[in-house]
Amino acid sequence: MRDNDTATGRSVWPSLSFSDWKDTRDTLHMWTQIVGKTRLALSPYMPHWWHVTLYVTPRGLSTSSMPYGARILDAEFDFLDHRLVLRTDEGATRIIPLIPRSVADFYAEYRETLAALDISLKIYPVPVEIPAAIPFPRDGTHTSYDPDAAQRHWRILVHADRLFKQFRGQFIGKASPVHFFWGGFDLATTRFSGRRAPLHTGGIPNCPDYVMQDAYSHEVSSAGFWPGHDAFPTPAFYAYAYPAPSGFADAAVRPHEAYYHPELGEFILPYDAVRTAADPDRMVLEFLEDTYTAAARLGQWDSLIVERPR
Repeated sequence: MRDNDTATGRSVWPSLSFSDWKDTRDTLHMWTQIVGKTRLALSPYMPHWWHVTLYVTPRGLSTSSMPYGARILDAEFDFLDHRLVLRTDEGATRIIPLIPRSVADFYAEYRETLAALDISLKIYPVPVEIPAAIPFPRDGTHTSYDPDAAQRHWRILVHADRLFKQFRGQFIGKASPVHFFWGGFDLATTRFSGRRAPLHTGGIPNCPDYVMQDAYSHEVSSAGFWPGHDAFPTPAFYAYAYPAPSGFADAAVRPHEAYYHPELGEFILPYDAVRTAADPDRMVLEFLEDTYTAAARLGQWDSLIVERPR
């Protein structure tokens, strides 16, 4: 897979500068939290909070089906037509346009739309996993929506999702789906050794410690893509192990553009290195394989149990 799709002339791996779309990212982060909290309220519990995530679709990000009594609801961010589409199994459809607007305005219309579908639920109306958590009904700060930037971010997720699923297929042990965590605003996939992990210390802003303790109840090797944040304003692929085995930070990892970031405690592969590579797919898959191998070998995972024969 090359940087450009010669059949369509469209960039497969589009550019995405954190500074250029930061305001849109921050607003969209809040919108996905609002919709994600609906899935948290309606979906049956799954370990490691797998029941709350969103999924990449050919048009955007979806909750997938959520039960509401005997009814079914889903919600999908459509980044082609720039709208949030809510549907029920009874054939009802409601649309909220994705336009520049405050989080408070979006939240109010979202709750009105649920009511129009005869759906009533409680959600905690405060964002999580960010330092400055403004309650949704009072958030007039985040108001930006650049449709081009939002669509470029989604297109990156489409191809990251494709590669993560290919990588996940090489593993026969317990592994997560490829899913989008609206708390951290990242796409991730996680492999498990099968052994219990030390109790996680938590400490994530505006997030109860038990959330992280459940997420990291067992040893993991995890990887994903996220578009950066204020402390690290660089879109990147990342990989980490919990708990990190001795020597993990010093492991040799391909490609040569990848490096270990001691403050983040993760291996980082800058997105721009992938986007401009002759073979982006191979670069990402090498990164995923080498970071997992470092975690599994140094952590003494039982490869006969969790890995497919080659």
